[in-house]
Amino acid sequence: MTIKINQIPGPKVIDLKEKEKELLATSTKCWDTPAGPVEANGIYFKDKDGNVLMDWTNGMVVVLGHNHPQWNKAVIEQLNKFVYFNGPDFVYDVQYEAAKLLTEITPGKWKKKVFFCNSGTEANEAALKLARISTKRNLVLGFIGAFHGRTAGSLSLTASKAVQRKHYSAYLNNSYSIPFPYCYRCWYNMTYPSCDLYCIRVVERYFQHNVPPEDVAAFIFEPVQGEGGYVIPPKDSFKFLKSILDKYGILMIADEVQTGFGKSGYMFASSYFEIEPDIISLAKAIGNGLPMGATVFNANLDFKEQGMHSNTFGGNPISCRSMIETYNIIVKENLLENVRKMGEYFKEKLSELMEESKTIGDVRVLGMLIGIEFVKDKKTKEPAKEIRDFVVRRAYEKGLLLLSCGQSVIRITASYIITKEQIDEGIKIIREAVREAERTLL
Repeated sequence: MTIKINQIPGPKVIDLKEKEKELLATSTKCWDTPAGPVEANGIYFKDKDGNVLMDWTNGMVVVLGHNHPQWNKAVIEQLNKFVYFNGPDFVYDVQYEAAKLLTEITPGKWKKKVFFCNSGTEANEAALKLARISTKRNLVLGFIGAFHGRTAGSLSLTASKAVQRKHYSAYLNNSYSIPFPYCYRCWYNMTYPSCDLYCIRVVERYFQHNVPPEDVAAFIFEPVQGEGGYVIPPKDSFKFLKSILDKYGILMIADEVQTGFGKSGYMFASSYFEIEPDIISLAKAIGNGLPMGATVFNANLDFKEQGMHSNTFGGNPISCRSMIETYNIIVKENLLENVRKMGEYFKEKLSELMEESKTIGDVRVLGMLIGIEFVKDKKTKEPAKEIRDFVVRRAYEKGLLLLSCGQSVIRITASYIITKEQIDEGIKIIREAVREAERTLL
């Protein structure tokens, strides 16, 4: 496939969009860029009107690219054996194999256990419950800008956008959020490294003044903030944080729902940051498109009694086979190296674009975790949401599907198979869209 445009969005996609508006609950739909795929291959998809677009969004989940033949074959083989058995209640090989794989490849030399579920919010719910049960402490700390899910426990530590907690705040307790190491928008108006990681050091001040460390079960964080703006902190941030937590017997929970399974160019972003969390939450990429979540934890923790935590679909055989095959293909095709190389190429090309642009204030890249932050003025750094939204919409009309995040950030999460030629093609579209935005809106 290659980009082919007639009219985007075309009449069939527009019609489908209007029908969905009538039937589907208000959620996070991108009504300006409705997509409307009917088939997909690699990093391209064809929509209902016959247009072919490049997809730089679904690599958040479909890390092998759409329709990978080896992955399809493995999943279909499992489909033909059996589709469902209640994993939390019964034993079967593919569930054991998936759990064994995760305990072997996640950071940490200690013995581990795995809880399987269906999504990132469930994985984080299990992590939070596990931490509180194991430590017999109630409080949990997190970061402002974080996104951990939309169910009650995970939402209590979500601090990305106030709307995500609106009319629900009364149910969100026993949590505190502190500023994230967001160097482009430092909460303390300091500069790294002369700041001496004050944003991490301040954790101990919280312990001195308003959060008794003896009551804190865990600190949960995303190694790279996703919904908060694809914010990449200094590499030594979390090693320092871990040293503080260890001093008080507080567990470290790494929410690797968006960063895990290779997106950073490492199998887990925790490895890039040289940390070994007590608990790791996983989802998205581990299923390569099928619903799957997992909580991997130090076996010394665990739920204390049979029946304390369970579900219906966790460890389902199709998703387990998908995860195993996704890992096998990442290794076989040396995709982590490609993620690192293409990430560097993205950084080079986007940095060039930032230099020539009046409104791109920052470019952040770690593998396929890529953020482009738009501002009205590079000195004041006032967020330029309208510029960002214009670029996303025009890029879509030109054949490139993008997603937004943060206040004024475009996130790029391309599949691991992307090539330099495809990056060049996509950057060309973004450059054209940025120029149009600046001519139109400035």
